[in-house]
Amino acid sequence: MSDTDRVAESAGGPAEADVEPAGRLRSTASAIAGFAKRVPFSLTFAVLLVATAVTTGSIFGAASANTESTWAAGVGTTIERGHWWSVLTALAIPEDPFQLVAGVVLAATLLGIAELRLGTARAILAFMVTGVIGVTIGVLLQWIGSLAGEWWATGTSVDLTLDPLTGIVGALITATAFMTALWRRRIRIVAFAFVLVFVLYDGDSSNVYRLIAGLAGLALGAVLARSPSPLAPRRSSHRETRTLIATAVAITAIGPIVSLINGEELTPFAFSASLFGADVPDSDAVLAECASVASAFCDRQLALLSAQGPGVILLSFLPLVLLLLAAWGLRNGRRFALMLAVAVNIALALLAWFSFDLAATIADGEEWTGFDVGELIVWTVAAVLLPVVMALVLLVFRRQFAIRAPNRAVARFTSVVAGSFVVLAGAYLITALVTIEEFVPDATPLDVLIDTVKRFVPVHFVAAFDPIVVPVHDVTFVLYQLVGPLFWAIFVIAAVPFLSATADRSHARDRARVLANLQRGGGGSLGFMATWPGNDYWFSDDEQATVAYRVVNGIAITMSDPICPEGRDAQTIREFAAFCDRNSWVPVFYSVHDRYLPVFEALGWQHMPVGEETVVATTGLELTGKPWQKVRQALNRGIKEGLTTVWTTWDELPIATVAEINAISEEWVAEKELPEMGFTLGGMEELKDPEVRLMLAVGPDGRPQAVTSWLPTYREGVPIGWTIDFMRRADGSMNGVMEFLIASAALHMKEEGAEFLSLSGAPLATKPLAPGEEPPPATVMTRLLDWLGKTLEPAYGFTSLFRFKAKFNPEYHTISMAYPDPLALPAIGVAIGRAYLPEVSPREAVALVRTLTR
Repeated sequence: MSDTDRVAESAGGPAEADVEPAGRLRSTASAIAGFAKRVPFSLTFAVLLVATAVTTGSIFGAASANTESTWAAGVGTTIERGHWWSVLTALAIPEDPFQLVAGVVLAATLLGIAELRLGTARAILAFMVTGVIGVTIGVLLQWIGSLAGEWWATGTSVDLTLDPLTGIVGALITATAFMTALWRRRIRIVAFAFVLVFVLYDGDSSNVYRLIAGLAGLALGAVLARSPSPLAPRRSSHRETRTLIATAVAITAIGPIVSLINGEELTPFAFSASLFGADVPDSDAVLAECASVASAFCDRQLALLSAQGPGVILLSFLPLVLLLLAAWGLRNGRRFALMLAVAVNIALALLAWFSFDLAATIADGEEWTGFDVGELIVWTVAAVLLPVVMALVLLVFRRQFAIRAPNRAVARFTSVVAGSFVVLAGAYLITALVTIEEFVPDATPLDVLIDTVKRFVPVHFVAAFDPIVVPVHDVTFVLYQLVGPLFWAIFVIAAVPFLSATADRSHARDRARVLANLQRGGGGSLGFMATWPGNDYWFSDDEQATVAYRVVNGIAITMSDPICPEGRDAQTIREFAAFCDRNSWVPVFYSVHDRYLPVFEALGWQHMPVGEETVVATTGLELTGKPWQKVRQALNRGIKEGLTTVWTTWDELPIATVAEINAISEEWVAEKELPEMGFTLGGMEELKDPEVRLMLAVGPDGRPQAVTSWLPTYREGVPIGWTIDFMRRADGSMNGVMEFLIASAALHMKEEGAEFLSLSGAPLATKPLAPGEEPPPATVMTRLLDWLGKTLEPAYGFTSLFRFKAKFNPEYHTISMAYPDPLALPAIGVAIGRAYLPEVSPREAVALVRTLTR
C-alpha cells in the first residue's frame, strides 16, 4: 500500500484513481522537456538567430561591412544615416559565430527562463522594450560623448553593433520581478556582476547596451508586477549570503584577464595590457643599446622586455587563480578565503591606480593634455572602484566567514608556503648576485634584492617601478621566469587542503563515535542533534557515554540528554560536571527530560522548564474521532488536490528537486527581517546527513509543496522513532499542507514499525492543563519565561507553533534546563542566546528589537 493509499484509508475514503503514486518526483530530463514546451518564443528566437546568421553570412565569420552598415546599430548608422530600424535589427543578428553560439544557448536558457516567469506575450514585450532602450540610449550616449570629446564615446562612436544578448539580458532582469527571492537575488547579482566586469574591463559598446537594458529591466519588471517591492532588497540565509558573495568574487576575478586579453580597447587596465602587446622589442638590440645608457626610451623598452616570457605571462593570471580559489573557500565560509579575497582586491585596486604611472611609462613621448589627464584619472578611479567595493562588501559580511582551520593545518600551510618562498627567493637571489655583472642595465646588490621580490608579483603590478633590470645569464634568466609561477603553484596546491580543513581528523572520528553510541541507544528523542556541526564532545573513559556541548563565554551548554547506556545517567552527568570544573566552565544541561531531574536534585542543582516536547505514539495510530477532525480535513483535501508524499534522503533527490527545495527555504528566510536561529534548530546543511530522512509533499506536477526532515532515535542500531526538525512550505501551496505532510509521515512510520513521532520541543511553551488541574505556583523564573514567550512570539512564533502541534493530539514531555549555580543565570541566558544566534549582525539585532517592540 502506498503512502497515499494509507492516507486515504485513515482519512475515511479511498484514494482517487488518478492520484499520482507516492514517490514520483520530476526527473531532470522531464523538467527539461516540460521547460521546452513552455518557451515557444525563446526557441523560435534561437532558430531566428541561426537563420539571420546564415542569411547575412555571420555564421562563417564576422559580419560583412555591408551587413553592419545596413542592419547594425551605432552613431554612424542609427543617427548619422537615419537607420532608425537598426535599434531593432541589431537585436536579431549575431555578429560572428561565437556570438551566434552564445545567442542560441542563452536564448534557449536565460530567455526561456524569462518567458517561463513572464509568459510569452510579456517576454516578447520585455525583450523588445529593454533591448530597444538599451541600444537607443547607448547610441545616444556615444553620440553626445563623442561631440564632447569623451574618450570612451569617441573611441567607440565608430563601432557598429549587432548584439542579440542585449534584449536577452533585459528580458531576464525584467522576469526577476516575478521570481522567488532566492532566484531574483541570484540572477540579478550574477547578471549585473558579469555585465559590469565587461563594461569596466572590456569597454565594448555592446556591454554598455546590456547594462542599460538590465537597468531598464528592473524598472519594467516593477511596472509589470504592479509593485515596487521587487526592487526592495530581501534578506538571505547565511548559506545563501556566502554563495552570492563567492559568486561575485569569482565573476570579478575575470575582469583583469579580460582587459589583458582585449588590450586594444579603451579601458583602465588596457594600459597594463600594453605590456603584453604584439610589438615586442628585440632583446639583443635593447640590451646592447641600454647596457650603459639610461633614458626614458630604455626604461620603456626594458619594461616591455621584462614582461616577456612564459613564466611572466603565467604569473599575470595570478589574480584570477587566487580569486577563484578564494571564491571556493568563501562558499564554504572560510576566514582565510576572506583574507585572501580582500588582499587580492586591494592589490587590484592599487594596480588600477598605478596604471596612470604605467601609462606614462609606455606612452612613447606622446603629449598629454589636461583633458586627457582628467579622462585617465576618471577611468582609473572607475577601475579602482570595483575591487574596492568588493573588498568592502567582504569586510562588511565578515561574520559570514568565521570557519577557521585547525592549528595543525595552519602550521602545515604556513611552513610549506614560507619554506618554499625562502628556498625559491634564495635560489634566485644567490644566482643573481653571483651573475650580477650580467644584468642590463648594470645592477647593484640592492637592485637585485628588490628584483627578487618582484619575481613573485605579476609584472603588470610592478613593471613601471625602478629598478628595471633584466638578467642576461641563461641560468639566472630561467630562474627569473620560474620562481614566481612555481611559488604560487605551491601556494595554491597547499591552500586547497587548508581551505578544506574544518576540524582535526580526531573531530571526525569523535562524531563517528557519537553516532555509534546513539545507535546503541541513549540521547533521547533529541539526541541526534549531537551529531550536528559546531559541537564538541566529552567521552567517558570507556567511550560508552557521550555528552555533546558548546562553550559560549565560559558556559558549557549541552544539546540533549546524556548519550549513555541505561543506568549510567548519574555517573555520566557527574563525570561531565567534573570535566567542566577542571576547565573552569559552568555546565548547563539544556533540553533534558524529566527522568534526569532527580540526578540533578541529588547534586544540589537547580532546574527549570524551558519548553514542551510534543510526542505522538505511532504504534496503533488511527486518525479517527473528533480530535483528529482537522487533520483528516487536510488529508482529504490533499488527496483531492492530487498531493502525494515521498520518504527519501537528500542524496536520492533529483537535481531539479534539490533546486526547488533550496528556493523554498530561501523564500522562507527572505520573508523574515530576523536572523536565522541555530543550536537546536537545524537548517539546510543538516538535511544532507545520510541518516536523516525527508518527507516531501509533492503536487501533481511533481514539484515539492512542502518539506520536512526527520532525525532518527535508535535502539540497537534500528530507528524506533523520528523527530521533526526542518519544516518549510512553498508559497502558494495548499492550505493545511503541513498537517497533510506530518500525518502522512506518522502513517508511514507506523507502517515501518516506528514507536513514536516527535514534533520536537516548543521553546518557552507551557503544556495545557488537564480538566480540573491547578496551575503550578508562579515563581520569578516562571513569570520571566512567560514574559519571554509572549515577547518573542511576534519574532519567532513559538506559541503559534506550539498550538499547531497540538492538532496532532500529542503527549507533552517537559524539557528542562539544569544548572549548578543560580547566580550564573544571567550569564547562562546570554550564552544560550549566543548559541541560538551565533552570527547575528547589528542590522539583524536592530530588526529583532524593532519586531519585539511593535
